[in-house]
Amino acid sequence: MAEETVRLTQFSHGGGCGCKIAPSVLAEMLSTALPGMVTPELLVGTETGDDAAVYRLNDEQALVATTDFFMPVVDDPYDFGRIAATNALSDVYAMGAQPILALAIVGMPIDKLPLPVIGRILEGGSSICREAGIPLAGGHSIDSVEPIYGLVALGLVHPDRVRRNAAGQPGDALILGKPLGVGILSAALKKGKLDAVGYATMVRHTTQLNRVGTALAMHDGVHAMTDVTGFGLLGHLLEMCRGSGCGAELSFEQLPLIGEALAFAREGIVTGASERNWASYGQNVRLASGIAPWQQALLTDPQTSGGLLVSCALGAVDEVLRLFHEAGFEAAAVIGELCEGASVARIGRGSVPRMRSEED
Repeated sequence: MAEETVRLTQFSHGGGCGCKIAPSVLAEMLSTALPGMVTPELLVGTETGDDAAVYRLNDEQALVATTDFFMPVVDDPYDFGRIAATNALSDVYAMGAQPILALAIVGMPIDKLPLPVIGRILEGGSSICREAGIPLAGGHSIDSVEPIYGLVALGLVHPDRVRRNAAGQPGDALILGKPLGVGILSAALKKGKLDAVGYATMVRHTTQLNRVGTALAMHDGVHAMTDVTGFGLLGHLLEMCRGSGCGAELSFEQLPLIGEALAFAREGIVTGASERNWASYGQNVRLASGIAPWQQALLTDPQTSGGLLVSCALGAVDEVLRLFHEAGFEAAAVIGELCEGASVARIGRGSVPRMRSEED
């Protein structure tokens, strides 16, 4: 079987971060799990659903550890490897750390995929690790029913520079680094509707390393960070709200969106994961009148290798945007703010201050 005839997505029931277990199901699973051992050195564990674990090594260094893997979101094996590796490293950057090492997680249907195809997946992952300046130093492989690829990623950060998803403050501005719509593009790809331009856009965003997170963590005005992935913007924002004890107000018009995804969203081309996401946390969202179903779908759209969501003091907004833009995240924008109150996300139209007078 020649490499060009293999469609990786035909082997998987879901792709990219759309494979993630729905937030409500995951919460139920974890509620019955026995708590692990907690030591003073464990700075970040499972308590707030943060992006990675953080373990203090000494007064100057903390180890950041994470793992992420999924089934193919695209058919090209090299691109699949690149996207999966970029997505895994994002969790290290979201904690404010610098990656130092990665291990590969490989599960492949050996009887169905030619070895050269599998090799291209591994090459793609290696290329992203080289771009990040770290070694891909080993890993583990199994013969599996569906193709699976990802990384274990390790990083280092000063203990005082760890940026959690649970330290936002009322009045903080919310800034999103990448535009939304990757899940919708992946759905269009599966339906054979995504053209070469749309595919190039999808790959460009999903292979852009969130390395700006390391620089953002050096700014005292940056209070909290997370990356937007399989739970969609609203899901990861609500995690930040719950951990920070705040609510949030967003303006749909201020959201950065992938242009190619808008037309597909209006056509009703969405992922099943988007609907599962809304079913999991929609009760904690207040949509202003006039927000259409296709707009709701963008808010819950699973983002594979999505952007960083930053909660920062108003005085830090200009510097945070400058860091994003200089790092190549042209779409980065202020999308709303954290506010006093229950952990509810209110989505309005127009500017955020105007939203305060238009609460449902």
